[in-house]
Amino acid sequence: MHLRPYLGLILGALLVCASSSARAQSAPAAEEKKFPLAIGAGFSGYNSDFGGSLLGGTIWVDFTLPYMPLFLKGIGIEGEARDLNYGRSASEPFNLRQDVAEGGLTYSWSHFSNLRPYGKFLMGLGNADYGNNITLVRHNDSRTIYVVGGGVDYRVFRKVWVRADYEYQFWPDFFKHNNPPLPAGQLNPQGFTVGAMYHFSRSRIH
Repeated sequence: MHLRPYLGLILGALLVCASSSARAQSAPAAEEKKFPLAIGAGFSGYNSDFGGSLLGGTIWVDFTLPYMPLFLKGIGIEGEARDLNYGRSASEPFNLRQDVAEGGLTYSWSHFSNLRPYGKFLMGLGNADYGNNITLVRHNDSRTIYVVGGGVDYRVFRKVWVRADYEYQFWPDFFKHNNPPLPAGQLNPQGFTVGAMYHFSRSRIH
C-alpha cells in the first residue's frame, strides 16, 4: 500500500491527542472514566467510478473530544486508511487499485446507550493505480481528496462495537488515460464498510 507513511502520521497524532487528554483528566474516588479512543477494522465494497466495483480492507481510529460544551458534545476526530485492490470487474482497468488515507471531524449522537449514528467530513490523500486495457500502459495518480459520509455504531459486548459506514469521495481534476484520453473531471468513488472496533476504557481511582 502506497499510503503507509501517511497512516502512521495520522495514527500517531491521534494517539498523542488521546494520551494528553488522559493525563489531564481527574475524577472523584472510584469513579469510572471512559478513555475516548477506539480502533477498528472492516471490509469495504466500493463503486470505483471506473465502471465497476472494488473490494478491500479499512482500518480506523476514533478519538472523541472530552469535556466539550453541551452543544458540541459528540464531536470527535477520525483517521482512517483503505486499500481497495480486489474484486475488480472486466470493465475496469486490469490493475485498478485505490488507496486512501484520510482524517477529519466526526459528530455522533449518543442519545441511545448502545446505538450511535454519526456523520463525518474528512480530507486526505488518494492514490489510484490503473492501466489501459488495450495498450497495457500503467498509470498512477495521487491527489488531495474530500470525503463526506456517516453510519451507525452498535455495541454488541461491553467494549466491542460493530460499524456500518458509508462514504462519498471527491477526487478533483482527475485525468483518465483512456483510449482516447478523456478530459480531466471529478472522480467520485463511493461505498460501504462493515467492521468491528474496540473501545478503550479504564477505571481511575484517586
